[in-house]
Amino acid sequence: MEHALRGLLKRPEAIGIRPIEKDILVHPEHDPACARHGVRFLNMFSEQYRHALLMFDHEGSGRESVAPAELQEDLNAEFARSVWDDRAKAIVLLPELEAWVWSDSPKVDEVAGWRNRSPGMRSWLVEEGWMETENAKPDRPKEAFGAALKEANVPRSASLYEQIASQVSLRRCQDASFLRFRAALQAWFPRVSPVSRN
Repeated sequence: MEHALRGLLKRPEAIGIRPIEKDILVHPEHDPACARHGVRFLNMFSEQYRHALLMFDHEGSGRESVAPAELQEDLNAEFARSVWDDRAKAIVLLPELEAWVWSDSPKVDEVAGWRNRSPGMRSWLVEEGWMETENAKPDRPKEAFGAALKEANVPRSASLYEQIASQVSLRRCQDASFLRFRAALQAWFPRVSPVSRN
C-alpha cells in the first residue's frame, strides 16, 4: 500500500487535487493494528499534520467479522471524538489493495509481464478460473495478481504497485474505497483555480 500511495500521490492532477506534502507512515503491526488501534496510533501525530488517512485491507485485518462499511464508520466516529475531529478519515479496502490494480489499462499487463503475450493476461485468468469474464475484477485480487506474475515469471515486488499507480489512468476506477480516498483528498486539497487577468 505504501508504494501504491507513493505512485498515486506523485500525480495530484490525476486525483484532482493540488500538489501536497505527505508522509506515509506504516504501522509496524500492519493491517490488524490499523483496524484495532489505528486512530490511537495516529493521535500521536495530530500536531504534526493537518490531515490523516488511516488505510488498510479488510482481509487480513483480524476484523473480517465486521462489515467493511461498519468498521470504517466506527473508525471515523472514533476520529471524530479524537484530537483529529474531522481532519482524519479511515478507508477500509475491500477485500484488499489489489482490487485497485485491476484497471483495464494495458499498463497493468505491461507491468505484470504480459505485454504481447498470447493469450492476454485477462484471458488467461478467465481460463484459469480467477475471473468470470475479461471485463470483471477477480474475487481474489491479490491471489489472481500473484498467479499472473508467477505465470509471466515476474517476481512479486512492492515497486510493481508504485509503477501501476503512477501510470494507469484513474478516470475509470470505480472501486468504492478508491472513490472515498479520492473524495477525501479532493475535499482537503482542492485544486487551486488559476487567477484570471481581466
